Amino acid sequence: MFSPRLLNKDDLQCIADMSRWMNDLKSGRLWSMKMIDSWGSIPSGILYLNLLDMGNYGECIKINKAVSDGPTIKGKYCLAEIPILKMIGAPINRKLRIGICFPFSCSAAHMDVFLGKVIQQVIGSTSSLSLVNENSCRTNERKPLDGIAILTIVLLSIFAALALLATLYDYFLVTDQAKFPAFIKVFSIRATSRSLFRITPPKSNTNVIECLHGMRCLSLIWVVFGHEYMFGLAGPNINKINFIHWSESPFAQTIIHAVFSVDTFFFLSGMLVVMVALRAMERSKGNLNVPLMYLHRYLRLTPLLAMAILAYMKLIPLLVDGPLANAGFDNYEICERSWFWTLLYVQNYATKQICLPHSWYLSVDMQMYLLSPILLVALYKWGKKAAIGAVVLIVLLTVYLFTNMMVQKHSVFIKNNDGSQRLLYFYTHMHATPWLVGAVFGYFLHANRGKYFKLNRLTVWSGWIIALAIFFACEFSLLPYVEWTGRDLSTLSDSLYYSLTRIGWPIALCWVTFACMQGYGGMANSLLSSPLWQPLSKLSYSAYVWHIFIQEINGRRYQTNTFFSNYEMMLKFWEDFGFTLLTAYLMYTIIEAPLGGLEGLLLPNRRPSPKPAIETESQLKKDPEFVKNNQLSEKANLSQLANDVEAAQDVPSSAPAVNT
Repeated sequence: MFSPRLLNKDDLQCIADMSRWMNDLKSGRLWSMKMIDSWGSIPSGILYLNLLDMGNYGECIKINKAVSDGPTIKGKYCLAEIPILKMIGAPINRKLRIGICFPFSCSAAHMDVFLGKVIQQVIGSTSSLSLVNENSCRTNERKPLDGIAILTIVLLSIFAALALLATLYDYFLVTDQAKFPAFIKVFSIRATSRSLFRITPPKSNTNVIECLHGMRCLSLIWVVFGHEYMFGLAGPNINKINFIHWSESPFAQTIIHAVFSVDTFFFLSGMLVVMVALRAMERSKGNLNVPLMYLHRYLRLTPLLAMAILAYMKLIPLLVDGPLANAGFDNYEICERSWFWTLLYVQNYATKQICLPHSWYLSVDMQMYLLSPILLVALYKWGKKAAIGAVVLIVLLTVYLFTNMMVQKHSVFIKNNDGSQRLLYFYTHMHATPWLVGAVFGYFLHANRGKYFKLNRLTVWSGWIIALAIFFACEFSLLPYVEWTGRDLSTLSDSLYYSLTRIGWPIALCWVTFACMQGYGGMANSLLSSPLWQPLSKLSYSAYVWHIFIQEINGRRYQTNTFFSNYEMMLKFWEDFGFTLLTAYLMYTIIEAPLGGLEGLLLPNRRPSPKPAIETESQLKKDPEFVKNNQLSEKANLSQLANDVEAAQDVPSSAPAVNT
């Protein structure tokens, strides 16, 4: 059965177990019949691109046959990749993936030999290819926890225990919230939840741009919805061919172009960091504590991200079980090789294998934040001249993007699959344009704060028509070219589309924000400014970090084929989004808010000013200083520059608060 070489102990054990399996199969023993019964077969619907039959995973791995004269025979499930279509001369160079079950003692190499013999007898063709990858195999046994996994569980347990004890202390022993020790209150889930679900009535504070809550939350939902389709399309669908027809539909464009939600985040980030920072610099006579800004920003984002990396490497493998647990999507080992690049916020440039794929956004956002003091100082000193300089930089970046696409002949279409998306999507200089547009607009709002612009009806209607036209052009202008068998867009058209939409989308957002602030928003403002968005707005960073975990766990757990349709994706979205909100709430209350509150208490330069301050939505959302001040007086403080700038730079929506 095996190649002519000296057999080792593993070979002999596999041969013995295979021999017992075959003999018991002839005798009709139940365990041996289960092993062959759990095998998959040639999938039905190959012409529908259904190339996967997983068999019965649970039936295989639960086989546990005690043997009197040897070790127990256990089931080992693997996914074999068999190029049957190519072997029989079909013009389809695709492999069928079929679930197989062998004794635990047999390795992937042993299975290759056995399958090769079976294929030769069935179709008369020999195969020297590797048909089984050991990484695709699963058994009922799990690897013991290593040191990092134990550390992760211990850390989460400590945070949970502190939160539980502080909450019990708050509930049973605290009679006066004003006397509640601040270092304990930051860990109280009761106190954190009270702040989280506090809703500020509309128009109760002139310093709040209320419509940004809705813009932030809708963009977050758009991101999660887009990722839902990404996992759904990569799943074990029996009708994969429908992806071609689906991608050509108008609705699909809203999913494929969900990337514009990221530009919304960058727009908000640039706008709010400039608005809040310039306001704070005016109070401090131009002083900008850059080291404290950087320290506060890093401490604000990194603890939750670091915990997410640990959980991704060590906890998700414990939560996922199924034929696809080791196949497809991202490999957990990537984080073991590149986690430090993620915590340094340079992974979008430093490595091609990103730990936590969606964390590229955090790197771009952090890098723009690190560069922001240059623009802030320039705007404070030179005002309009610096703003004009930023506009010139926007034009130069747009020209660079256009030129780069023309020279490199990049394509924006998925069907071309030329690797362009990574070069165009992950790099900071490719996303600086919407951030800078937001920054210039933020300066405009700062320079005109408190001013009311009286516009006639024609101007208002023109503004909305132009903004909506830009939005629809960004989403649907490529619809005539999305057919897989149709003509491709020229390189010139590709370049024009990609470069102009980077600037067009945030410009349209400028009008939406301005119109809502000035009272010309109508129904759009009613939707975006609804106070019901506020709790989700406060959870946005945690939800952004953890939503991929829920989607990946659910995307890997399938043990049978699925059916792809928009309706199925809608159902799955609400399932995953519900668990995302629950996870985000737990992580916010036991990690994000407590550590943010401790940072606000411990950093000496972030202590509250004795002067009265105005409570803002930004502090209600993410600002750790609010946690401290709320413990003392239910009022937050805007006096510290680092506090203000961080509030305006929250993730993923850039800033929880919307100070004007």
